[in-house]
Amino acid sequence: MDTAEIRRRFLDHFESNGHTVVPSASLLLDDPNLLFVNAGMVPFKPYFLGQETPPYKRATSVQKCVRTQDIEEVGKTTRHGTFFQMNGNFSFGDYFKEGAIELAWSLVTGSVEDGGLGFDPERVWVTVLPSDQEARGFWKSVAGLPDERIQDRGLEDNYWHMGVPGPGGPCSEIYIDRGAEYGPDGGPVVDEDRFLEIWNLVFMQEELSQVRSKADFDVAGPLPSKNIDTGMGLERVAYLLQGKQNMYEIDQVFPVIERASALSGKRYGAVHEDDVRFRVIADHVRSGLMLIGDGVTPGNEGRGYVLRRLLRRAVRSMRLLGYEDPALPELLPVSRDEMSRSYPEIASDFARISQVAYAEEEAFRQTLAKGTQIFDLAADSAKAQGATVLTGDKAFQLHDTYGFPIDLTLEMASEQGLAVDEPGFRALMAEQRARAKADAKSKKGRHADTRIYRDALDTFGPTEWLAYERLSTESQVRSIIQESGRTPAVGESQIAEVVLDRTPFYAESGGQNADAGVLVWDGGRAEVLDVQRPVRGLVVHQVRVLDGELTEGTALQADVDPQWRVGACQAHSGTHVVHAALREVLGPTALQSGSYNRPGYLRLDFGWSSALSPEQLREVELAANVALREDLPVSAAVMPLERAKELGALALFGETYGEDVRVVEIGGPWSRELCGGTHVSRSSQIGTVVLTSDSSVGAGNRRVEAVVGLEGFSYLARERDLVAQVSDLLKVQHDDVPGRVADLVGRLRTAEKEMEKLRGAQLLSSAGDLAAGAAEVDGVAYVGHVADGLAAKDVRTLALDVRGRLDASRPGVVAMIGTADGKAACVVAVNDAGRAAGLAAGDLIKAAMESLGGRGGGKADVAQGGGTEVTAAPQAVEAVRRAIQGAV
Repeated sequence: MDTAEIRRRFLDHFESNGHTVVPSASLLLDDPNLLFVNAGMVPFKPYFLGQETPPYKRATSVQKCVRTQDIEEVGKTTRHGTFFQMNGNFSFGDYFKEGAIELAWSLVTGSVEDGGLGFDPERVWVTVLPSDQEARGFWKSVAGLPDERIQDRGLEDNYWHMGVPGPGGPCSEIYIDRGAEYGPDGGPVVDEDRFLEIWNLVFMQEELSQVRSKADFDVAGPLPSKNIDTGMGLERVAYLLQGKQNMYEIDQVFPVIERASALSGKRYGAVHEDDVRFRVIADHVRSGLMLIGDGVTPGNEGRGYVLRRLLRRAVRSMRLLGYEDPALPELLPVSRDEMSRSYPEIASDFARISQVAYAEEEAFRQTLAKGTQIFDLAADSAKAQGATVLTGDKAFQLHDTYGFPIDLTLEMASEQGLAVDEPGFRALMAEQRARAKADAKSKKGRHADTRIYRDALDTFGPTEWLAYERLSTESQVRSIIQESGRTPAVGESQIAEVVLDRTPFYAESGGQNADAGVLVWDGGRAEVLDVQRPVRGLVVHQVRVLDGELTEGTALQADVDPQWRVGACQAHSGTHVVHAALREVLGPTALQSGSYNRPGYLRLDFGWSSALSPEQLREVELAANVALREDLPVSAAVMPLERAKELGALALFGETYGEDVRVVEIGGPWSRELCGGTHVSRSSQIGTVVLTSDSSVGAGNRRVEAVVGLEGFSYLARERDLVAQVSDLLKVQHDDVPGRVADLVGRLRTAEKEMEKLRGAQLLSSAGDLAAGAAEVDGVAYVGHVADGLAAKDVRTLALDVRGRLDASRPGVVAMIGTADGKAACVVAVNDAGRAAGLAAGDLIKAAMESLGGRGGGKADVAQGGGTEVTAAPQAVEAVRRAIQGAV
């Protein structure tokens, strides 16, 4: 049974039993505790935590998940993977233990002909918490399992919570006996290779007040309503039903291994080290495909860094298998063909996905070339100092700064006869991970902050939100919140959060800034600083009281600043216009991946692998302003999500959408996007669109910035004034400014070249005098000289020229120090006779650097460095003299 069919059967089973089928949420969920969605229940957390009211009593889903804590372990065993799919069914105060067990048992053991999975009931084992005799009883009465196949396990295995105060409860795990060839008998408490867990049923029934560890927590009491949360590993079930050994051999994964094998000429199953690489490739290619599909782009931090590591590890593994051509164009389409059966959007969006992935591989190929040069310098330096080990901090620098994989460093070091301080490298990596974990831990518990908002929502009901309809309304204060909690009043100059019964203020979302404005009441006034929706249905205003006192129950007038709103509408509609113009000029793969807009300004991130040419920027700007001139109608309509997809409405990656969505059109199909923002009513009201910059925000992702409306006109006016000033200075007409400036630049460059020649001649003329004045230091001809105003490039030229003029038959050393711009540049050069006498420039320059307060290095013939202690240049020259005396 293939994986897509198992997925279909799971959803059909629960849908036929009254569950609402909920599509997989994006891997990028707005959760401060998570980098990616890592479990099937994550999208339902607000319901389990009581932050939101679930729209259904029963739900089922197959959720895309990514876990990243074990990336470096992927492939070493067949248990670790990054991307996986979690089948789940959920009950919110509806059925409980008996219902969950009955539904699971009927699917697991139901016949294939009747839509079940067809597992032999005699091969099913389960575990329960020892104190949960209720669950044990249901397994016996519902499933008919004997006591010996219902095993007790402790809190570490059979109690679930989220690691923070909140819901928790016992769980019951379902295992399948794979047979005697996989290990000893005796159930999962004896061997979890033979007895493989496929499903965990969580019975949420308790409220936890303190959580210290997995098995150490305090129970505050029972939950108001009991809930069910289950998770079935789709890949695990797939390899059991497909008769495979592990998740890497199932139909959705193994074709990538087959393709990698064909490309590399290596056979999977022949050599363990190669098998590890094959598994890394298969896992990371699929994970990268799904992450890019959900809008992640490669970067140097957070989610982007995880994606970058995955793609680069896959490429590197192909290189280790002997394949050095671009690999992702060969492998990514294979994964697309398998995954698109369950996720059709992967195929329809593949042009964008592949553009991002292939750009990252090309960037990595360039990184490998650059990193190799850095490695060579580090290796040469180590060997010049007589070292046999490359330091851990150098290996870490190669990894962290240049993206150079440690396995590549190990391999190349071995080729040069060097070892690598792996313990030192691992220690630095551990420190980095510890900092990341500490940062993540510091973010935990934020869900508790929403309880006060949830209480306000439960007490007063949802805020009547009027932002689309009006800019002003009468309202009443429902609740006032400060850091210490709810308060009855706030006075002048104090800042607080205010919940109103109705509001015209737009709350920040979808990249649009919140509205500005004021709250006015009899005897007082407050400035609105920010507007947010901390829980669905509740709008919270952060205000500063300007006059009077604001108390709960106060009747007031809520007024949005009309000029602010006009500018915000212009900017948000302008964002849609720029997006449509980009797609018109560059093609449909130029899809938005993020945006931000405030009155007069917008920025838009989109998938694209190279900088836009000046011609392309002009075309995009022209297309946007043509749309403004055509005075296109702007409309918004709420419709079912499926209908919006049928119309081709574009969605922002990483956003979570409900069953009904708001579609904003500008000129009908020319621009059609899912959007909750405020907009102008006709495109001409945007005024103007002026693109101000194009920059990179990661491989395969660009950012354009623009100003609109009056800010756009002001920007053009400043440009006009600047041209006028230059025109006046040059005494030419405006149209002649570029030609005149080009002429001046050409003449300046010619003059600089002439000055460079004169400076070179001057240097050469001084070289002879410096060489002739060489001092005798223990049989070595030594030239030590400080040249004020000489830059590093010229210092090196002069030092080498002086060395060339010394008597080649006797040892000679030149130490040249140039001082310019508050810095000292030092070059030490040793001739052949000097090196034969045991002198090395790389050693001598260290003496100079101690005085100059900097670092330097190089080879035996030439070394260079720099420092900040300019006034110590004479002492540095003398330090080199003393070093010569001690070396010969």
